[in-house]
Amino acid sequence: MNCIIPVAENNDFTIYNIPFGIYSHQSERRMATRIGDKVIDLFALAELGVFNGVISNNNIFKSDFLNPLIELGKPTTKKVREKIQHFFSDESNQEKINASAQKITYPIEEVTLHLPVKVGDYTDFYSSIEHATNVGTMFRDPNNALLPNWKHLPVGYHGRASSIIISGTPIHRPKGQTKPNADEPPVFGPCKLLDFELEMAFITFNGKPLGQPITTQEADEYIFGMVVFNDWSARDIQTWEYVPLGPFLSKNFASSVSPWVVTTEALEPFRVEGPEQNPTPLPYLQYSGKKNIDIQLEVFIQPENAKPTRVSVSNYKYMYWNMNQQLAHHTINGCNINTGDMMASGTISGPSPNSYGSMLELTWRGTKPIKMEDGSERKFINDFDTVSMKAYCIKDSIRVGFGEVYSKVLPAL
Repeated sequence: MNCIIPVAENNDFTIYNIPFGIYSHQSERRMATRIGDKVIDLFALAELGVFNGVISNNNIFKSDFLNPLIELGKPTTKKVREKIQHFFSDESNQEKINASAQKITYPIEEVTLHLPVKVGDYTDFYSSIEHATNVGTMFRDPNNALLPNWKHLPVGYHGRASSIIISGTPIHRPKGQTKPNADEPPVFGPCKLLDFELEMAFITFNGKPLGQPITTQEADEYIFGMVVFNDWSARDIQTWEYVPLGPFLSKNFASSVSPWVVTTEALEPFRVEGPEQNPTPLPYLQYSGKKNIDIQLEVFIQPENAKPTRVSVSNYKYMYWNMNQQLAHHTINGCNINTGDMMASGTISGPSPNSYGSMLELTWRGTKPIKMEDGSERKFINDFDTVSMKAYCIKDSIRVGFGEVYSKVLPAL
């Protein structure tokens, strides 16, 4: 496809992408997309008539979140994306942009990006077999690393939506109870084993009424798009609190997300076969077609006033349980989903040590520290470290990416 906006080589935001997000420039927030290093105001495009016959009220693009657009459903959001692609593929439209009374494009460095969706509910899964095996090996019996249910269902838990934050928002080291010595009472204080978790998350359209499940065959119609997701984790707090009901304070203090939602339509060319599932899942979890996605993932740690160090190179295609299975399992009991719900993959780890998706695994519980570019070492995340994650797809010279999600860790309050 042609594109009237210049896009540098290796830029994530090509004409094949057309993600959705929320930006502001001096004043109100509006919906936007991005091509190259230009942020494109969707309300201004609507005023040019780009979405005539698709959107009846242009003011929908003046919303603080994408939820009102997502609420219209996949047929509409798909047409909106196609209209944008066609408009910026036609060189004659450059004159319309120049003559428009509305400001249509802004350099990325001149705008502020915001949380793209108002998240009503957030679920975190545990769907990487390599990650689950590593954790089970470390904390339980290496010969029985996976719990008996793991290969029969996508394990998940309900997380905290209120602490999902936009990329760039710093976090404070969390505090809580830990039990450093088995023979002594627990103590209270700042987390000492702060970790990242490399994840992707998908965002939903409005689902079916309460009581009606979504099948694996239907799931694609209920998934709007994806973001990069860093589910921060306090490992020492988690170890003490997670039995019997799972993570609580160790997880709910912050989860960082990337600002641009990449649609499932943009990711369609990068679908691949998933790993063989043995034993065969129950019928409601069975699916057909290619449901995994080849998304290349990178994690960097940057100490203050130092160069970043790449500590992990992984891929979303390794996921044992795919999005369709996760959504089908989530709703099989009749649980309803809503517009803007966010469902995270769980830590994404690959088969090799450099592809693990957390410091817990990369340093094997701190026994194998990672050397930084500045000569320092990391067992877990230090105060004033910035953790960033990048995600992108490449096939036949076509690139579709997510940009990055990053956050700096500040000392405990």
